Amino acid sequence: MKCLLCKEDAMKNDKSTYFAQLPDCYVIIENVPCRKCAQCGEVVYSASVMEKIDEILKKVQQIASKILIMDYDRAA
Repeated sequence: MKCLLCKEDAMKNDKSTYFAQLPDCYVIIENVPCRKCAQCGEVVYSASVMEKIDEILKKVQQIASKILIMDYDRAA
């Protein structure tokens, strides 16, 4: 897979941190599986990971107060 940003053929499996700002809180999800460019650091999430993140964010809106930090592996 080529990087969408720098066009290098250097995408590798990795984990990253996903940040989201919801109406009532900020959410940080750690250890999210992704493809990361070894050249520029651009991060790409698969469709299945994005679906799981959406599910997590829907649940978080019901319980979070201001800032929530969670681990992807435990929430997924």
